[in-house]
Amino acid sequence: MEEPRSFSPTRRPISGFHRDDLGDWVAELACGHNQHVRHRPPFQLREWVLDTEGRGSRLGTPLDCRLCDRAELPESVRLVRTTPVWDDQTMPAGLRRGHRVASGTWGRIVVHAGRLRFRADTVPPIDVELTAGSTQPIPPDVEHEVAPLGPVRFAVEFFAVSRDPAGGEDGEGGDPACWAGLLCPECGAVTTDGYHRPGCSAGPDSR
Repeated sequence: MEEPRSFSPTRRPISGFHRDDLGDWVAELACGHNQHVRHRPPFQLREWVLDTEGRGSRLGTPLDCRLCDRAELPESVRLVRTTPVWDDQTMPAGLRRGHRVASGTWGRIVVHAGRLRFRADTVPPIDVELTAGSTQPIPPDVEHEVAPLGPVRFAVEFFAVSRDPAGGEDGEGGDPACWAGLLCPECGAVTTDGYHRPGCSAGPDSR
Protein backbone atom coordinates (compact mmCIF):
# COMPACT_ATOMS: atom_id res chain seq x y z
CA MET A 1 0.00 0.00 0.00
CA GLU A 2 1.37 3.41 -1.00
CA GLU A 3 2.41 5.64 1.90
CA PRO A 4 0.43 8.92 2.06
CA ARG A 5 2.43 12.03 1.23
CA SER A 6 3.07 14.63 3.90
CA PHE A 7 2.95 18.28 2.91
CA SER A 8 4.38 21.41 4.52
CA PRO A 9 3.37 25.00 3.72
CA THR A 10 5.36 26.52 0.90
CA ARG A 11 8.11 28.76 2.31
CA ARG A 12 9.80 31.55 0.36
CA PRO A 13 12.90 33.58 1.33
CA ILE A 14 12.70 37.34 1.78
CA SER A 15 14.51 39.08 -1.08
CA GLY A 16 13.81 42.72 -0.21
CA PHE A 17 11.51 45.24 1.45
CA HIS A 18 9.39 48.21 0.49
CA ARG A 19 6.74 50.40 2.09
CA ASP A 20 3.11 50.42 1.03
CA ASP A 21 0.97 53.52 0.53
CA LEU A 22 0.28 53.69 4.28
CA GLY A 23 3.95 53.50 5.20
CA ASP A 24 3.82 49.91 6.47
CA TRP A 25 6.76 47.65 5.66
CA VAL A 26 6.24 44.83 3.18
CA ALA A 27 8.56 41.86 2.68
CA GLU A 28 9.23 40.98 -0.96
CA LEU A 29 9.46 37.21 -1.36
CA ALA A 30 11.58 35.41 -3.95
CA CYS A 31 8.43 33.94 -5.50
CA GLY A 32 7.20 37.43 -6.44
CA HIS A 33 4.55 37.70 -3.73
CA ASN A 34 4.53 40.32 -0.97
CA GLN A 35 3.78 39.95 2.73
CA HIS A 36 3.31 42.67 5.35
CA VAL A 37 5.75 42.58 8.26
CA ARG A 38 4.23 45.17 10.60
CA HIS A 39 5.41 46.02 14.11
CA ARG A 40 2.24 46.75 16.09
CA PRO A 41 2.65 45.80 19.75
CA PRO A 42 1.39 43.90 21.60
CA PHE A 43 -0.05 41.65 18.88
CA GLN A 44 2.56 42.01 16.12
CA LEU A 45 6.09 42.15 17.50
CA ARG A 46 8.63 42.80 14.76
CA GLU A 47 10.84 45.53 16.15
CA TRP A 48 13.57 44.48 13.72
CA VAL A 49 11.58 45.97 10.82
CA LEU A 50 11.99 49.51 12.18
CA ASP A 51 15.64 50.00 11.14
CA THR A 52 17.77 49.26 8.11
CA GLU A 53 20.12 46.90 9.94
CA GLY A 54 17.23 44.86 11.32
CA ARG A 55 15.60 44.48 7.93
CA GLY A 56 18.92 43.55 6.35
CA SER A 57 19.39 40.79 8.91
CA ARG A 58 16.15 39.19 7.75
CA LEU A 59 17.03 38.94 4.05
CA GLY A 60 16.89 35.27 3.09
CA THR A 61 14.61 34.38 6.00
CA PRO A 62 11.82 32.07 4.75
CA LEU A 63 8.16 32.93 5.33
CA ASP A 64 5.10 30.76 4.70
CA CYS A 65 3.48 31.85 1.43
CA ARG A 66 -0.21 30.98 1.27
CA LEU A 67 -0.51 32.67 -2.13
CA CYS A 68 1.94 30.11 -3.56
CA ASP A 69 -0.07 27.30 -1.94
CA ARG A 70 -3.14 28.71 -3.74
CA ALA A 71 -1.07 28.96 -6.95
CA GLU A 72 -1.88 32.65 -7.39
CA LEU A 73 0.31 34.20 -10.08
CA PRO A 74 1.99 37.34 -8.63
CA GLU A 75 1.82 40.70 -10.37
CA SER A 76 5.61 41.13 -10.39
CA VAL A 77 6.32 38.67 -13.21
CA ARG A 78 6.90 39.02 -16.93
CA LEU A 79 6.29 36.53 -19.71
CA VAL A 80 9.55 35.17 -21.16
CA ARG A 81 8.53 32.12 -23.18
CA THR A 82 5.60 30.03 -24.40
CA THR A 83 6.03 26.39 -25.40
CA PRO A 84 4.64 24.94 -28.62
CA VAL A 85 1.06 23.71 -28.42
CA TRP A 86 1.17 20.05 -27.40
CA ASP A 87 -1.52 17.39 -27.55
CA ASP A 88 -1.97 14.12 -25.68
CA GLN A 89 0.42 12.40 -28.12
CA THR A 90 3.18 15.03 -28.41
CA MET A 91 3.38 16.32 -24.83
CA PRO A 92 6.78 15.61 -23.21
CA ALA A 93 6.74 12.46 -21.10
CA GLY A 94 8.27 14.36 -18.19
CA LEU A 95 5.09 16.38 -17.75
CA ARG A 96 3.17 13.22 -16.83
CA ARG A 97 5.32 12.54 -13.75
CA GLY A 98 6.34 14.71 -10.81
CA HIS A 99 8.55 17.64 -11.81
CA ARG A 100 9.18 21.26 -10.79
CA VAL A 101 9.53 24.70 -12.34
CA ALA A 102 12.82 26.37 -11.38
CA SER A 103 13.21 28.91 -8.60
CA GLY A 104 12.27 32.44 -9.67
CA THR A 105 10.10 31.13 -12.51
CA TRP A 106 6.34 30.60 -12.70
CA GLY A 107 4.53 28.45 -15.23
CA ARG A 108 0.98 28.73 -16.48
CA ILE A 109 -0.88 26.02 -18.35
CA VAL A 110 -3.21 27.26 -21.10
CA VAL A 111 -5.71 24.67 -22.35
CA HIS A 112 -6.83 25.23 -25.95
CA ALA A 113 -9.06 22.17 -26.33
CA GLY A 114 -10.03 19.05 -24.41
CA ARG A 115 -9.42 18.29 -20.74
CA LEU A 116 -6.28 18.06 -18.62
CA ARG A 117 -5.78 17.02 -15.00
CA PHE A 118 -3.34 19.08 -12.93
CA ARG A 119 -2.00 18.04 -9.52
CA ALA A 120 0.45 19.95 -7.31
CA ASP A 121 1.97 19.31 -3.88
CA THR A 122 0.72 22.53 -2.33
CA VAL A 123 -1.01 22.85 1.06
CA PRO A 124 -3.71 21.76 0.65
CA PRO A 125 -2.83 19.81 -2.54
CA ILE A 126 -4.27 21.13 -5.79
CA ASP A 127 -6.05 18.53 -7.91
CA VAL A 128 -8.17 20.09 -10.64
CA GLU A 129 -9.58 19.31 -14.06
CA LEU A 130 -8.77 21.97 -16.65
CA THR A 131 -11.03 22.47 -19.65
CA ALA A 132 -10.78 24.42 -22.91
CA GLY A 133 -10.17 28.12 -22.25
CA SER A 134 -8.94 27.65 -18.67
CA THR A 135 -5.50 28.40 -17.26
CA GLN A 136 -3.56 27.12 -14.25
CA PRO A 137 -0.55 28.88 -12.68
CA ILE A 138 2.34 26.69 -11.49
CA PRO A 139 4.40 27.97 -8.52
CA PRO A 140 8.21 27.66 -8.51
CA ASP A 141 9.82 24.65 -6.81
CA VAL A 142 6.52 22.85 -6.24
CA GLU A 143 6.26 19.26 -7.49
CA HIS A 144 3.38 18.83 -9.92
CA GLU A 145 2.21 16.69 -12.82
CA VAL A 146 -0.37 16.77 -15.59
CA ALA A 147 -2.37 14.02 -17.27
CA PRO A 148 -4.55 14.26 -20.39
CA LEU A 149 -8.17 13.22 -19.96
CA GLY A 150 -8.67 12.18 -23.56
CA PRO A 151 -7.67 14.31 -26.57
CA VAL A 152 -6.26 17.66 -25.47
CA ARG A 153 -4.29 20.63 -26.81
CA PHE A 154 -2.38 22.91 -24.43
CA ALA A 155 0.73 25.05 -24.00
CA VAL A 156 2.76 26.26 -21.03
CA GLU A 157 3.78 29.88 -20.49
CA PHE A 158 6.85 30.73 -18.38
CA PHE A 159 7.15 33.93 -16.35
CA ALA A 160 10.23 35.34 -14.61
CA VAL A 161 9.92 37.10 -11.27
CA SER A 162 10.88 40.68 -12.10
CA ARG A 163 10.54 43.57 -9.68
CA ASP A 164 11.25 47.20 -10.50
CA PRO A 165 14.61 48.27 -9.08
CA ALA A 166 14.05 49.90 -5.70
CA GLY A 167 16.28 52.18 -3.69
CA GLY A 168 16.31 54.55 -0.76
CA GLU A 169 14.46 54.16 2.50
CA ASP A 170 11.18 53.14 0.87
CA GLY A 171 12.69 50.28 -1.09
CA GLU A 172 15.43 47.87 -0.13
CA GLY A 173 16.53 44.82 -2.05
CA GLY A 174 14.04 43.48 -4.53
CA ASP A 175 16.54 43.41 -7.37
CA PRO A 176 15.00 42.16 -10.61
CA ALA A 177 15.44 38.41 -11.06
CA CYS A 178 16.07 37.53 -14.70
CA TRP A 179 15.60 33.82 -15.35
CA ALA A 180 15.22 34.07 -19.12
CA GLY A 181 18.68 32.55 -19.56
CA LEU A 182 17.45 29.35 -17.91
CA LEU A 183 14.86 28.76 -20.62
CA CYS A 184 16.27 26.75 -23.53
CA PRO A 185 14.85 28.21 -26.76
CA GLU A 186 14.91 24.76 -28.38
CA CYS A 187 13.59 22.29 -25.79
CA GLY A 188 11.96 24.71 -23.34
CA ALA A 189 13.66 23.19 -20.29
CA VAL A 190 13.53 25.42 -17.23
CA THR A 191 16.16 24.49 -14.66
CA THR A 192 18.99 25.84 -12.55
CA ASP A 193 21.55 23.12 -13.31
CA GLY A 194 21.95 23.34 -17.09
CA TYR A 195 19.72 20.33 -17.81
CA HIS A 196 18.29 19.95 -21.33
CA ARG A 197 15.72 17.47 -22.53
CA PRO A 198 17.06 14.38 -24.38
CA GLY A 199 17.84 15.12 -28.01
CA CYS A 200 18.23 18.89 -27.53
CA SER A 201 21.11 20.19 -29.67
CA ALA A 202 21.91 22.80 -27.02
CA GLY A 203 22.53 20.17 -24.34
CA PRO A 204 26.01 19.19 -23.11
CA ASP A 205 25.75 15.67 -24.59
CA SER A 206 25.53 17.10 -28.10
CA ARG A 207 28.94 18.77 -27.95
